[in-house]
Amino acid sequence: MSAALESYLNQFSESDWLDTLVSLSSEIHPVDRNATQIWFRFFPLAFRRFIESEQDEADLRRSLGLLGDYDLADQIDSSHRFLYGHRFWKTVKAAIEAEAEVFRDEKPELADEIRQVASNIAEKLKVDVSLLIGITAVGFMTLNQVGLEKFKAAAGEVEKPTGVMAKSPDAIVSERNRDDSQGLLGFLRTVDKKFTVTYIDKIDSGKFQLINDEEIASASARDQSKNWRERDERCWEGVVPVECRSASCGTCWIGILAGEEKLSEVGRRERRMMKIFGYNQPENEKPILRLACQAKAYGNATIAIPTWNGVFGKKIYGNVEELELEPVTTSAKKLRETIASATSGDESTS
Repeated sequence: MSAALESYLNQFSESDWLDTLVSLSSEIHPVDRNATQIWFRFFPLAFRRFIESEQDEADLRRSLGLLGDYDLADQIDSSHRFLYGHRFWKTVKAAIEAEAEVFRDEKPELADEIRQVASNIAEKLKVDVSLLIGITAVGFMTLNQVGLEKFKAAAGEVEKPTGVMAKSPDAIVSERNRDDSQGLLGFLRTVDKKFTVTYIDKIDSGKFQLINDEEIASASARDQSKNWRERDERCWEGVVPVECRSASCGTCWIGILAGEEKLSEVGRRERRMMKIFGYNQPENEKPILRLACQAKAYGNATIAIPTWNGVFGKKIYGNVEELELEPVTTSAKKLRETIASATSGDESTS
């Protein structure tokens, strides 16, 4: 009966899942509240269903301007490393596999199904269920996108948390909420205040400094401590992938795990381009999904960096009107045709 769970999950649309996350939000510990929402936007269901219908992967990459690793099947055990709940993944994965074996043709509310499995895991691990709801939701969505066979084939590997992520959930939340001290006379400073951006990469907590009211991408570019390009070919400068610095390529999209209230408000161009890219940015003044080249910070922030980027808003969501592209930098010219193609055609717009 293992196919029954797959069929049950497959009936829900991306908007159904996001509505479910909203209903569960207050039950998810703050350490993973933003992180869970971000993961579902890093790996959108509508995008997965669209690419499954395409036959030519090379053409798909070209037409959507895809860079990096967008296939969740390649990242079953690693895609959620920026969640605190990642440390429970092996048990969560096993519990979902067990649920697949006993699930019948039932019709529970999606939120209730997630709650029930998370509760069972919490009882087994003797931890608060609030730490498991987010990663359990991620587990169900992963199964939904990759299928039970690939889900079960993954090793269930978990990377040991280090740095701030090795602390308790409450301690992590507290540390993320703090800003760097500016010294005894810091309150007098205006221009030269410095803050820290922490990026969650393989659970370790890497950091780079940011000058008050500076774009995150610019601050990232000053960090030359590693050969970032060797790690990710999209990283021309710094740990945050970047191409254009003008909101024209979408390469630098990031999730804000904490500190979104310390970032500048979303401008008109960033809001519009996020729709073109397809990144499903929440309609908040200071949302949890941003373009690093546009988001200025005036305090500490913690971010997660997706493994890929592309231009798929029009073709997948159909919510982008045709527009005249604004000027872009020379380094982003190669993306002009991709973006123009992604925002034109016979599809209807809303």
